[in-house]
Amino acid sequence: MMEKATIELLRELTEANGVPGFESRIAQIMRSHLEDVAEISTDGLGSLIARMEGSSERPRVMLAGHMDEIGFMVKLVTEDGFVKFAQLGGWWEQVLLGHRVVIETSKGPVTGLIGAKPPHLLQEEERKKITQRRDMFIDVGASDREQATEEFGIRPGDAIVPWSPFEALAGGDRLMAKGWDDRVGVALAIETLQALHGKNHPNTLFGVGTVQEEVGLRGAETSADVVNPDVALVLETGIAGDVPGIKDDESALKLGAGAGIYVLEGSAIPNLRLRDLAIDLCEEHGLDCQLTVLERGGTDAGRIHIHARGVPSLVLGVPTRHIHSHSGIISARDYETTLKLTVALCEALDEDRVAALTA
Repeated sequence: MMEKATIELLRELTEANGVPGFESRIAQIMRSHLEDVAEISTDGLGSLIARMEGSSERPRVMLAGHMDEIGFMVKLVTEDGFVKFAQLGGWWEQVLLGHRVVIETSKGPVTGLIGAKPPHLLQEEERKKITQRRDMFIDVGASDREQATEEFGIRPGDAIVPWSPFEALAGGDRLMAKGWDDRVGVALAIETLQALHGKNHPNTLFGVGTVQEEVGLRGAETSADVVNPDVALVLETGIAGDVPGIKDDESALKLGAGAGIYVLEGSAIPNLRLRDLAIDLCEEHGLDCQLTVLERGGTDAGRIHIHARGVPSLVLGVPTRHIHSHSGIISARDYETTLKLTVALCEALDEDRVAALTA
């Protein structure tokens, strides 16, 4: 059974809103959980960096989880009071229609609905087509543009976030929420530092909540300049393929089968010795793991591993169903396994072992 404190941390992180460029609320949460165990700073883009020294100043181990989630931004308000929107991060139009969203305005949150044409009015050919985002709108219940802008406070540039509360599903192990990509990585960074606080880990750990990953891995680049890491663990989701319509050669990850270890992702090939160390530690500690390939898309490793002279990097992922939609599902058991693996790696990465990664 997952610890209550972990459940509440995951609830707090996923129910908070933070699309690319608007991550300050997530940074505040991260700071509140780490300010008693680490030295907190930020880079110029807003990535949060929590430094916790162990028995040695080096190696510098960077634990990166991105704070942003996919969402939208207000483009304009029509004369009739409907909101047209731009996307922040990768969306597939088919998952958008009919979902609730929250617009974060200067006057407070405004709830709306991505409008859908009733099936009664659809011609046969229309039913077969995917509605393009440019043709969609958000209905906030306004009677006209004046009410939407003056009374509700909606204006271009406001962030728009899916509305999806955290929930533990029947059975207890499966957790559903928005924003697992990548609040699960932020939670792993927080709990790893908390687990190793006061222990004699042979390095200096940097728990980093990066910004703007979903729009170009931007915070990973700037925060790596600050940390100047010797080795990096990127803490992520992994695409679970154990649902109808996904073949094993597209994704073989399964919920409940353990931590995901990326052997390839679209922006980085892992350091092979670091990859093998993770696999060996899973065997040594009796932890279930799954090897995974992501041929399209990328993670913060894409920027971190080419920092300066190069940084040995590895991506760990908690298997997650339905990422890049309004809600996703993870296994609490997989999260706990990934946390144990992350802690074990941090305990193992001393100066000699990190030097051997590239010897």
